[in-house]
Amino acid sequence: MTETILVSVTGLDGPGITAGLLHILEDAEAGVLDMEQVVIRDRLNLGILISLDGGMSPLKDLLYFAWKRGIDIDFEVVDPPDDAPMPPRFAVTVIGETLHPGSLGGVADAIVAGGGNIERIARLSKYPVISYELLIVGGDLPRLRTELIRASSAHTVDIAIQREGLRRRAKRLVLVDVDSTLITDEVIDLLAAEAGTSDEVEALTARAMAGELDFEEALRKRVALLAGLDASTFDRVASAVTLTPGARTFVRTLHRLGFSVAIVSGGFTGIVDRIGAELGIDHAFANELEVVDGVLTGALVGRIIDGPGKATILTDLAASEGVPLDQTVAVGDGANDLEMLSLAGLGIAFNPKPVVGAAADTSVNVPYLDAILFVLGIRREEIEDADRLDPR
Repeated sequence: MTETILVSVTGLDGPGITAGLLHILEDAEAGVLDMEQVVIRDRLNLGILISLDGGMSPLKDLLYFAWKRGIDIDFEVVDPPDDAPMPPRFAVTVIGETLHPGSLGGVADAIVAGGGNIERIARLSKYPVISYELLIVGGDLPRLRTELIRASSAHTVDIAIQREGLRRRAKRLVLVDVDSTLITDEVIDLLAAEAGTSDEVEALTARAMAGELDFEEALRKRVALLAGLDASTFDRVASAVTLTPGARTFVRTLHRLGFSVAIVSGGFTGIVDRIGAELGIDHAFANELEVVDGVLTGALVGRIIDGPGKATILTDLAASEGVPLDQTVAVGDGANDLEMLSLAGLGIAFNPKPVVGAAADTSVNVPYLDAILFVLGIRREEIEDADRLDPR
């Protein structure tokens, strides 16, 4: 008679424990049906699902081995695995400046309410933010998303949910908004300060980003307020721009993973191209200010990059790179980013305006751009190891 047995091992970890257990099972001609191991602070938690024919004598050998190594071992006879189709699986990422037990408990409650069950938890980072990845089995994606959004709001943490599988790991192209995303500034506000029209321009910018004003109309009105600026202003403004914390790490890590990284902006090529060159960005897209005899005329040249324009750039760029749209990531904060966020395989609202946060499936509200790497399932330790091996 064949028995299916779950072997559970706990205790102080050390070299050779897993190998020793598996050699005993091999000698007993046991079958290994499943196995999972995690070590937390040198404490081993190992589960091996085995099948045994012809008696339980190998369990005595396992007990003796455990006694010699000073670890605990337990056995449970369970039902054999069935051939039923796998239930849906989801990856839930939880990010916060701090994550208290109550916050994590609220996330767990939301998963239960959505019909899912937590199968595995792994810590992704402990600084500059704390983040965990939870592997969820079962549940309904819309219900899970609704419940997790409620938990995110109630506990002031960021929560992202994605279908687990190959496509999640197959992302190859990232398109990032520039103003208030890749950088902390709004470039047009910096130019307006040089022109002495800050108040008028900032008011128009705020209304456009909140979705209260048509983007192209607002852009043309703001650009008109820059008329008369010397083109050399671009150099001063570019040197004054502040990258969002973690931006260099974000771009560097994505490049190491083989991603193409593009930036897109409703701002201007005179600044965006300089930022792209500094970070080694693969593609940069922005509006172009008209310059005549070294002076800004207050007009624009060529097509306008607004919300639909950003979505078109994502589509065209994915096609030119040979990347399906469901393998793309878009990151932005304003109303003119909504179309590209909804079009991408993974759209992430980064410290978004309220209208964007309410519409986006995934939001990251911490001030570190590299926190987005955790949503992609990348661990902080992996980032640091890569920096040590290749300190560029």
